[in-house]
Amino acid sequence: MQEKRWHVEVHIDEDDDGHTRATARLHTADDTRVSGTGVARLNPADTGVPEIGDELAASRALSDLAHNLLECVAGDIEAVTRKPVRLDH
Repeated sequence: MQEKRWHVEVHIDEDDDGHTRATARLHTADDTRVSGTGVARLNPADTGVPEIGDELAASRALSDLAHNLLECVAGDIEAVTRKPVRLDH
């Protein structure tokens, strides 16, 4: 069996208003491209800890990426079987 390697890049940026946005992009050897996004917002009453916003936005982006990848899989299965498919998480 040949090992396959997929790469996920997570890009994070913050604005001056306490919003953190992350984008997770999956790249595969067969040129599949899937992405997900996540956002975090600093509550004005909280102390600003940038790492927490980064982690929250990144986790949401990765979760969205996983959901979008599952949607791609369902579409691929339907294209092969010509039948509707439902994949649970």
